[in-house]
Amino acid sequence: MRATVSDILDKPFTRKFIMAVILFNAVILGMETSATIMERAGPLILFLDRLCLTVFVIELTAKHYAQGHRFFHNPWNIVDFAIVGISLVPAGAGLSVLRALRIFRLLRVVSVVPSLRRVVEAFVMALPGMASVFLLTGIIFYIGAVIATKLYGPSFPEWFGTLGASLYTLFQVMTLESWSMGIVRPVIEHHPHAWLFFIPFILITAFAVMNLVVGLIVSTMQDAHAEEEHAATDSYREDITARLDRIEKALLERR
Repeated sequence: MRATVSDILDKPFTRKFIMAVILFNAVILGMETSATIMERAGPLILFLDRLCLTVFVIELTAKHYAQGHRFFHNPWNIVDFAIVGISLVPAGAGLSVLRALRIFRLLRVVSVVPSLRRVVEAFVMALPGMASVFLLTGIIFYIGAVIATKLYGPSFPEWFGTLGASLYTLFQVMTLESWSMGIVRPVIEHHPHAWLFFIPFILITAFAVMNLVVGLIVSTMQDAHAEEEHAATDSYREDITARLDRIEKALLERR
């Protein structure tokens, strides 16, 4: 029976159906934010939301039954369990914020779509390497903030008056949000050589460091994809070997 349920859950139709329910539920939750829509069709919207939740509970229960104790060995099953569990908690008694958290059901798309799952897994696997990059970025920011506070703090106390203000301003510069007309050009009017500080800072943080982060993630994704291909090849080889063994055994028995 477990094998039958597992086969049903693994069918492409079932996966596509669950995906459609997830996306439909995301639309329903978005419609709940509209007062006009809720006034006109509030009961229907809430009914459809509960219907989607019922589908999720049934699917999760069936998956738990099919996989047994192995269910919680898969991190994605734990994520699905937590997301659905949050939706089942009553919204009253000071827990109304949980109603807003229901939108996290949309994250189930990640566990359903293999390509998205691969991206998230690659991001998690890249975190140790990214930690070193972020540490380097923090050091660069701290050095830049101290320099900016010393050089430009007296002239622009709002942007560089304190170490914290300098860190925030440099973060804005790194994101390239109004960095030229909003910050750098006014500073250059008072300090003509300020470009010698800002241009290298932007090149290092906004381009070099961020490209390192992107490169780490892409490299990890490629490694993860290669591991999946190797695993699929090994599984296929084992399956072929098992079939050949059965054929050989059958031929020997006939003799």
